[in-house]
Amino acid sequence: MRATIEVADIFRAAGPGYRLAHAGHLSLGQLKVMSAIEPCRTAALGGHVEACTDCGHQRIAYNSCRNRHCPRCQGAAARAWLEAQEANLLPVGYFHVVFTLPAEIADIAFQNKAQIYDLLFKAASQTMLTIAADPRHLGARIGITAVLHTWGSAMTHHPHIHMIVPGGGIAPDGRWISSRPAFLLPVRVLGTLFRRLFLTRLLELHDAGRLAFFGRMAGLSDRRAFQRHLAPARRKRWVVYAKPPFAGPEAVLAYLSRYTHRVAISNSRLIAFDQTGVTFRYKDYRRGGADRQQVMTIAANEFIRRFLIHILPRGFHRIRHYGLLAGSARKDCIAQARALLAVAPPPEEPPGEEPADQRPPCPCCGGTMVIIETFARGCRPRAPPAARQPNRETIHDPA
Repeated sequence: MRATIEVADIFRAAGPGYRLAHAGHLSLGQLKVMSAIEPCRTAALGGHVEACTDCGHQRIAYNSCRNRHCPRCQGAAARAWLEAQEANLLPVGYFHVVFTLPAEIADIAFQNKAQIYDLLFKAASQTMLTIAADPRHLGARIGITAVLHTWGSAMTHHPHIHMIVPGGGIAPDGRWISSRPAFLLPVRVLGTLFRRLFLTRLLELHDAGRLAFFGRMAGLSDRRAFQRHLAPARRKRWVVYAKPPFAGPEAVLAYLSRYTHRVAISNSRLIAFDQTGVTFRYKDYRRGGADRQQVMTIAANEFIRRFLIHILPRGFHRIRHYGLLAGSARKDCIAQARALLAVAPPPEEPPGEEPADQRPPCPCCGGTMVIIETFARGCRPRAPPAARQPNRETIHDPA
């Protein structure tokens, strides 16, 4: 069922004025996302007509924009991605680990998204692989699925990495080594190494001239000013958070379905959109219990601004795999892990099997819906034929 209010509604109503007010200050990527989301699931993108094979009920389905930042278009993409990942799951406990950047670094990331987000992935993954391989800890090569989120619950800029890690790995001698049931790796050790790796490589990026600074941060182009800016971050503890393990592979998939294709805000969190602004739900993590759920109202232009700061650079991969799950070696590593765990490989789907029909059933009788007509962008479906009227000249009075 369609949400009462959607991000697309806000963009359609307030987007033209926002573009006009910020002309010359929006990136091409931000403009493309706005122009993709605004016509999503409308006649502007075309669509098709479906009919029930049992009762004949018809409904119109408009095409989606398929933009990865669109809240309405992530469901199908998430389902397809999850089906591909299901074969890689192992019958072990899975841990959820979060790497967060301190405020001083988040400010730099705001103006250097591609460089800093990529560095965040590299430093966090190397930290996990290095500490896991240390014989004093796990002593094995682990697998990692990492997902980048750049927002807090109120859509503020808060870059962090979510990792899903199986509780164990393959040792150098080929054995499978399991982690402790409720403990993967020490978070303080992870945080210390993460801070050192990140800051070392960040300074290298600065020395190579690969960072840009504007506005109030323009002075950070100077190396000494840059180092002074980083001084508080060098002294503070960098937060690495490890949650308790999931309750089985099914719970891992349920988690992934919520996190991998999430955008800055979902349509389900929107409450109202009127002259006062946009009202939505968010979580205030400084509060506990029922007080954590809060409601916020901000101007439509501020809502759009917050949404747009989370547009990723073109071609940037927000889901990445490392260790046992990396690249072309993934299939062999998973097969080896399954053999070590004495687990049968997942059954292969019969060749040529048709994919499951993703269309919702008929709302009237639950029957199967089939496409009976398609229409192009900017067009509308043909009206159903009018009921045929009898020819008056051929009507005879029975009397």
